[in-house]
Amino acid sequence: MKIAGFDIGGANTDLSVVEFDEKGNIIDIRTDFRYLPMWMKKEELSQTLIELLGSDLDEIDAVGVSMTAELADSYQNKSEGVLDIAGRVKESFNLPVGFVGLNGMLDYHELINTPLDLAAANWIATAPLAAYMSPNCVFIDTGSTTTDIIPVKNGKECARGRTDLERLATGELVYTGTLRTNVATIVDRVPLHGEWVRVASELFAVTADVHLALGNISKEDYTSETPDGNGKTREDSLLRLSRVVCGDLNLLSQEDVLKIAQYLYEKQVAQVAEALKEVTERENLDLVIATGLGMNIIGRKAGKLLGLKVKTMDEILSKDDCVVAPAVGTALLMEEFLKKRA
Repeated sequence: MKIAGFDIGGANTDLSVVEFDEKGNIIDIRTDFRYLPMWMKKEELSQTLIELLGSDLDEIDAVGVSMTAELADSYQNKSEGVLDIAGRVKESFNLPVGFVGLNGMLDYHELINTPLDLAAANWIATAPLAAYMSPNCVFIDTGSTTTDIIPVKNGKECARGRTDLERLATGELVYTGTLRTNVATIVDRVPLHGEWVRVASELFAVTADVHLALGNISKEDYTSETPDGNGKTREDSLLRLSRVVCGDLNLLSQEDVLKIAQYLYEKQVAQVAEALKEVTERENLDLVIATGLGMNIIGRKAGKLLGLKVKTMDEILSKDDCVVAPAVGTALLMEEFLKKRA
């Protein structure tokens, strides 16, 4: 049996195709993703799902879906977003389709009455993977845009917040990520030439520029759009970062800009660590399991900064699979859903 798991985000749509044997053991996992800005191109969702599946399209037996794209500002409210996304998925496949909700998987007819149960619930799909590694832990999933910080106790997620709004209040969601975060939201000033310089509150540079300049990510990892529409070389990123203090590479040296980048990086990790400290202390947990694109450069660093024990999900998945962990978890939840329905 082959099951496709999609995690449909506002900026990226992730895929995992998981093949199971007759006993439900995993034989193979294939993952992929596509940059699809849902605030501009939601009409391309169905085509994107089909293209991501490629040659697996005729072999899959079911489709599982988690989502966060309902928050895109192409929708007036989350219910509208969930229903639109779910409808587009349902129309794309003549197969069993399930959707990850806060209380487990739902079919299309069930979600019609409770669409908000699906809103930003993709972390529900990742929790079982973390629980498999340890029944008592906090998992950190740092993607391109956000960081989830979810406590797991006795093998079950026990997040206090159930919506994005609630999780922002509980420390279980930090709106900072590896690629798309405007660096002006991380700091209001940076050190330069022995003094503190205020930053310009414009979208001059994003965290992808910080991490590319520092060598934390590769050019290929920089999958989001650039703020200025220009290239994704290291020099391109350094130029964008220089503009954060209204400079350029004539006014500032590369060393100057790299020092700014390092400071931004440290502050981003500290921002995540602050929320992680709130959750781990509240739940009395001392093991962190990190995953996502920022698994090592943000999640692991935040845990180590607090002196916590840290594991990374590449102990059970490949590094590439960790980047799309919610999609992998969604496929696994869909396989369980089919068993129960059978």
